[in-house]
Amino acid sequence: MTDQASGQNRTVPGGCDRPLTEAYDTALLDLDGVVYAGPDAIVHAVDSLAAARETGMRLAYVTNNASRPPRVVAEHLTELGVPAEAADVINSAQAAARLVADKVPTGSKVLVVGGAGLVEALAERGLVAVRSLDEEPVAVVQGYDPSVGWQHLAEASYAVARGLPWVASNTDMTVPTARGIAPGNGTLVAAVRTATGVEPEVAGKPLPPMHRETVLRTGAKRPLVVGDRLDTDIEGAYNGGVDSLLVFTGVTTPALLLTAPVQHRPTYLAADLRGLLLPQPAVESLGEGRYGCGGYVASVDGGGELRLDGAGEDPYDGLRALCGAAWAAAVTPDGRKALAELGL
Repeated sequence: MTDQASGQNRTVPGGCDRPLTEAYDTALLDLDGVVYAGPDAIVHAVDSLAAARETGMRLAYVTNNASRPPRVVAEHLTELGVPAEAADVINSAQAAARLVADKVPTGSKVLVVGGAGLVEALAERGLVAVRSLDEEPVAVVQGYDPSVGWQHLAEASYAVARGLPWVASNTDMTVPTARGIAPGNGTLVAAVRTATGVEPEVAGKPLPPMHRETVLRTGAKRPLVVGDRLDTDIEGAYNGGVDSLLVFTGVTTPALLLTAPVQHRPTYLAADLRGLLLPQPAVESLGEGRYGCGGYVASVDGGGELRLDGAGEDPYDGLRALCGAAWAAAVTPDGRKALAELGL
């Protein structure tokens, strides 16, 4: 692994002279937008994960989606051709349930706004899920589920307004589905926040409770976070002080990456999960604001526009060089033309 692959003050994408499956012992993989989108596996995901497993890398699935219990998620993965056990899945419902359990006695009733994933996670902590304020809960926990509607949000609002502790599994504003990008738990949390003026305690990525839950359950020594979102997966890795791989099979676009603040800059980047199986090329500083990778040379011209020279076999090498130039620039450069030249 090169020196570029360590440290939190990232100015260029990192390089690794070995396949990532050899450099790290555990891949902490996001699910939505990385392994699958809705009911379908993402292209190259099944074969790439099988190859990673064959090298001895442990695969753990870490998701902010709290709607389904780990067992159900594992069954879905197995059906897609990615063999998994319930213990391989860590979700934000489990992190949220641990937060709630730290606040209330064992056996307490907790108002649930969400699905079976939250109910099971609470039961694991010795807590009882209820659906109505009339059942006298002592806390509220909220997570994403397609079934959540106005009545559920109203019930949560009444409880939060009465002063009950409120924990949200996550605040992702969107969730990728097979049909496109849809509202996520963050939009549902915003409804309760608007109604009550109260801020929840949040468990999921990128915040520390989720990282703590993941470490406790996996025991990873050299983890690599793999995700498609800058504001959850990559920032969560940053907050946890671990390396990360960004894949472009979910919500993040190359244009967003070029403008990413430090905490949203991944260690590595790849088109999809095949990047796990490969070394990562280093980005070289060529002086005078020029950065090179794989035959491409990127810089920012006098008009504040990213410029790309040279040529290479992998357009993502060009993106790596562009990241170096963009992240080093004093102002946010315009990268539209350069990205169009790469076809990204």
